[in-house]
Amino acid sequence: MILAAGQGTRVRPLTKQTPKPMVPILGQPVLEYIIEHLARHGIKEIMINVAFNHWKIENYFGDGHRWGVQIGYAYEGVREHGEILPRPVGSAGGMRRIQDFSGFFDETTLVLCGDAIIDLDIGAALAEHHAKQAMASVVALEVPEDQVQNYGIVVADPDGRITSFQEKPKPAEARSRLASTGIYIFEPSVIDLVPPGQEFDIGSQLFPLLVEKQLPFYAQSRFFNWIDIGRVSDY
Repeated sequence: MILAAGQGTRVRPLTKQTPKPMVPILGQPVLEYIIEHLARHGIKEIMINVAFNHWKIENYFGDGHRWGVQIGYAYEGVREHGEILPRPVGSAGGMRRIQDFSGFFDETTLVLCGDAIIDLDIGAALAEHHAKQAMASVVALEVPEDQVQNYGIVVADPDGRITSFQEKPKPAEARSRLASTGIYIFEPSVIDLVPPGQEFDIGSQLFPLLVEKQLPFYAQSRFFNWIDIGRVSDY
């Protein structure tokens, strides 16, 4: 599942007419690098949630056959006069809506953002997720202490079980140096926790709920390249 419905306001003017996942790096959209990486790791069924200028993503990738994958699209918004008007339902709310309509999340699912190039060893991440019998996992990177204020920080116990989160804490207040990369692994049962027909966010609502219910929710500290274009300066 690739999250690609945002309007990319923090990287304007690059995204004034272009969805952020379609911003080119060395002549190739960021999203294409992601799909190529998923295909290399044997992931063949991909759902992309889209909204802003969705047709630019659909026209480029189509059904995914050029990359040896099957791509489907989920629209985060309402259709009026043949056009999708963005209407946020939140990242988790969008997943619940997809599940209610298609049952897409019928097995372990990798969820990632469409605006970062990665070389994560997906097989190793999935293996750790299953070994811990996790319901949900967050893939994290350890960052220098003086950079924690740039990230959402994951706080976990010695076994890796997530106990809390800190949003861009000051270095003196940070309880961890594990930065969330926006890469998650979910079991189908996670979707059952998301209320239907409501706006519901993964980071600010679903994750605190997992912690509150003391469900098997783990952080994975991994070393890999993560090139995020969340800001113009990153690009």
